[in-house]
Amino acid sequence: MALFPRSRSTVGLDIGSGYIKAVIINHASGQPVLEKVALSRVPDDAIVEGEVMDPTVVANAVRTLLTDAQIKAKEVVVAVGGRDVIIKKIQMDRMKEAEAREVIRWEADQHVPFDPENVELDFQILDPDGDGLQMQVLLVAAKRELVESKLTLLAEIGLDASIIDVEAFALHNAFERNYPDAMRGVVALANVGHETTTVNLLEDGVPVLTRDLPIGVRRLREDLQRERGMASEAADRVVRGSDLDPALAPHVASRGGELALGIERAAAFLQTSNRPVGSLARVYLTGGGSRVPGLAGVLADRLRVPVTQAHPVERLDVAPGAFDGINVDEVSPLLMLPVGLALRTIA
Repeated sequence: MALFPRSRSTVGLDIGSGYIKAVIINHASGQPVLEKVALSRVPDDAIVEGEVMDPTVVANAVRTLLTDAQIKAKEVVVAVGGRDVIIKKIQMDRMKEAEAREVIRWEADQHVPFDPENVELDFQILDPDGDGLQMQVLLVAAKRELVESKLTLLAEIGLDASIIDVEAFALHNAFERNYPDAMRGVVALANVGHETTTVNLLEDGVPVLTRDLPIGVRRLREDLQRERGMASEAADRVVRGSDLDPALAPHVASRGGELALGIERAAAFLQTSNRPVGSLARVYLTGGGSRVPGLAGVLADRLRVPVTQAHPVERLDVAPGAFDGINVDEVSPLLMLPVGLALRTIA
């Protein structure tokens, strides 16, 4: 499982619970250029809580999207995430990377609550030029069955994975590219998806804590259906509206409060580490749920920090026609993850 590698074009494929998203980034000039964006809705309940319930339906949906978008590549960059992925910053005796690779599984046994025989591991040394006796290492562990199920789905579509990334790192990859000024101090990047919000806490640009919260657009839509008697389509329009509908306001306040609490707890956990850590300075929102009317305001009021919507093409060159037939403002927040994937180059 290659997590940190830096071919000419890369296809990032994000098979989410709400949308399938594919982007192509060309690396030929030395500066990445976004060449194509394609997305389509996922059939209802085909993917629930990150688990593919109907592989045939999902495979057909991905195949149709790629065909319609004339994306002919057979290798893609994908990601895994959720509770079956552990990301942890640890300390190890200082050694060269090759030596660390020999002992990383033993180190992981001390930090990863999974069966060591059924885990895929990778790591990155965060201070390779340090001179202390200890070095800081970002350790990543994913259950092997999670990786294998992703590969099985791709095989059914007729694709291979050139890289299997981790969702939190792909989000960070795109965020770092577009918001270099946010790589100082402690900030949170919250990707509000269809079913789950992934919260990345960064300290001086390094992802130090990741939390997945069971809050997303789907729960807001279901709130309206259950408590207001709205049809699914009507509830969806309200959730994705440009203005805060009075019917939606109390639900945004409630779910936004839950999200703020999750971010607060993550920041508080970071403060309990054995070294000085600054306070949370800003929250950046991305994902389809970042456009929910009133959500940013609820978070800003609760957390008492600025809340900014983050876009994956803020500082990324975009080729003419990349968004043909697509509303950039509506779609852009959904693309942080697939853009982060496509920013990877294949070694």
